[in-house]
Amino acid sequence: MRFSRLFGRTLRDTPSDADTLSHQLLLRTGMINQVAGGLYTYMPLAFKSLAKIETIIREEMNVVGGQEIRMPALQPREIWQATGRDEAFGDGLFRLKDRRERDLVLAPTHEEIVTATAKQFIQSYRDLPRLVYQVQTKFRDEARPRAGLIRVREFTMKDAYSFDRDDESLDITYHTMVQAYTNIFRRCGIPAIPVQADSGAIGGKDSQEFVLLNASGEDSILHCIVCGYAANSERAAFAALAAEEESSLNYEEIETPGLKSIQAVTEYLGVDDSKTLKCVFYMADGRFVFVSIRGDLTVNETKLRNILSATDLRSASEEEIAGQGLIPGYASPVGVKGFLKIGDLSVNWGVNFVVGANREGYHAKNANYERDFSFDIIQDVALAEEGHPCPNCEQPLSSDRGIEVGHVFKLGTSFSNPLEATYIDETGEQQLMVMGCYGIGVGRLLAASIEHNRDGKGMMLPASIAPFQVYLIGMQMMDESVREKADELFDTLIEAGVDVFYDDRDESPGVKLNDGDLLGFPVRVVVSKRNIAEGMVELKCRNNEEAVKVPFEEAVAAIRDSLAI
Repeated sequence: MRFSRLFGRTLRDTPSDADTLSHQLLLRTGMINQVAGGLYTYMPLAFKSLAKIETIIREEMNVVGGQEIRMPALQPREIWQATGRDEAFGDGLFRLKDRRERDLVLAPTHEEIVTATAKQFIQSYRDLPRLVYQVQTKFRDEARPRAGLIRVREFTMKDAYSFDRDDESLDITYHTMVQAYTNIFRRCGIPAIPVQADSGAIGGKDSQEFVLLNASGEDSILHCIVCGYAANSERAAFAALAAEEESSLNYEEIETPGLKSIQAVTEYLGVDDSKTLKCVFYMADGRFVFVSIRGDLTVNETKLRNILSATDLRSASEEEIAGQGLIPGYASPVGVKGFLKIGDLSVNWGVNFVVGANREGYHAKNANYERDFSFDIIQDVALAEEGHPCPNCEQPLSSDRGIEVGHVFKLGTSFSNPLEATYIDETGEQQLMVMGCYGIGVGRLLAASIEHNRDGKGMMLPASIAPFQVYLIGMQMMDESVREKADELFDTLIEAGVDVFYDDRDESPGVKLNDGDLLGFPVRVVVSKRNIAEGMVELKCRNNEEAVKVPFEEAVAAIRDSLAI
């Protein structure tokens, strides 16, 4: 490829609306062009990188027995209604009608269609296990597209689906896929780590995200540097927090006029937040829910939504709270009933709590679980935070931002059950297929690799996914000798199978060198009048500070050595 013929151009200035480094570099290098919020054209350089990433993905999927298929992005809405995901995806699902008023969706993922397909072609235990995958365009109506290719509304994803006869067989497939993902991320230059994750609208009984720890990430990751525990904050747990040992005291109401907040009450009574229980009120699919948690903790609404199997979860309004006979700022689980009451595990971490007295201007001291109040459900609904004790070894958890680059799910029978995807076992009995699904966003993978492989000058992508392996610069291209030598080296490299990008523009040396650093291809080669006079070319690896000179006739071999090909 000659730079003079490239469809696109580099930018000198950083676009003001690019909010992450990868977004800035993708725009400055001319790799992407924004069409609208969350919608991008992949320009030639990006398209070459994405093609290389897809090749890596296909190679690793084929090694583990994956068979590539292609399913329609446009799907009948009724199959989504059959699994309940028409509602579960909410506003993120693109819905439309065709000319005959039939309801359709633009698929964000393909569990429904692949299950319906498997139902037709998998009939016996002899047909299992099976693993299929596709690399295809997906659509999600993101409320807030951001960070370039990290969160978009149209994107390319590799999604794979496994079908097994039981949980034990699924475990084998699942761990095989985890290793395949580890290989993919390594080859793309991304040191991703697996973390426990919430399954979200995909469903299933277990899932793991692969995350690149990076400040540009939108996910919060809690991890332990001692034992290796790691989880997305939506899923993260923590060990019981320490509480002062003391005897149970008598329940006692006290006047607290105008004191409604935890801070105001604790300051007035001279106690710590951990000595209080606070109440938080929600509406879950139209049902009023009362949640009680220790005052120094925060409700994790993802955990709460999962406990309730709720599609729509929101904070209750003051009118809805008052409609239950509760007084915001003075409410507690003591003596109230008529609605679902959920207690976090922390209601057991201590005694003699300060709580609301359920009447205006009063709180109570020395309230204790079981003696003074009870719940319909006691479960972990607390948000884990940095410094909380690790659930495995009780050492303090660390918190970092992370970019999700892949997600694997144990679906179990959550799709085969509603869609009646069964097989006949050895005894002639029908059994539900046990499923897994495994996703990687291809564009997101490119963005994450740029986030990790860059410096202050530009990108530093590994040769495996860089648009080109070599950036060949001809300096002073108006000089015939330079043009001839640079053209000759360009042709020789192509014949040798080297993927080379030739900067043949009539630009200044500074512009060309800066663009070389910005685009960040693994090896830069410079042909100039001075080098020609010495019979040399200048060679510099992007991740090295110093350039070296090699004889012109040895240039191809030296370049291949630098690329290790």
